[in-house]
Amino acid sequence: MITRSQIEEVQSKWGRCLVEIGTQKNNKEVYTAATDAMLHNLYAFDFGEVLFKPTKATQKQFRLNFEAAKSYFIGGNSNYSEDLGFALQPWVLVKFVNKAITLNENHAIAMGNYFFTNLAGEEIKVEYTFGYILDKNQNLKINLHHSSLPYSHDK
Repeated sequence: MITRSQIEEVQSKWGRCLVEIGTQKNNKEVYTAATDAMLHNLYAFDFGEVLFKPTKATQKQFRLNFEAAKSYFIGGNSNYSEDLGFALQPWVLVKFVNKAITLNENHAIAMGNYFFTNLAGEEIKVEYTFGYILDKNQNLKINLHHSSLPYSHDK
C-alpha cells in the first residue's frame, strides 16, 4: 500500500529539484542534466505516456512524453515555442499543501495547492492534481501531473 509519507517525500523531492534547476539557470549543461534526472527519477515515462498538463501551457497544453515535459521545465524545444522554462524562473521554495490524498495498493492521487516563492519573496498559488504509481523497484513515480492557476472572477 502506498503511504501518505511516500507521497509527501516525492512532493518534497519535486520541489527541491525545481529549485535546484533554477539555481543553475546560467549553466545550460548542468540544468539540462538536472532536469533529465528529475524526469527520470520522479516521473513514470519509463511506463509510457505520463498525463502531464502544466500550468502555463496554452498552445500545446498536454505533454505526454519526456521531451515535451522537459521543454516545459527548461524550454529550448522548437516544438513547444511557448515554453520559457518554468523551472528557470528561478524559484527559491516550493511548498505542497495537500487537500486530499487517495491511497491504493499500486497507485495514489493527491490534490491541493502548491506555492512557488520567487526571488522577490512573492508566493504564487497554483492548484494541482498528481497521480502516482509504483515502479518495479517500488519507487513512487508521477504518472499524472495537472496544474492550473486558480480561477479568477475578472469582469
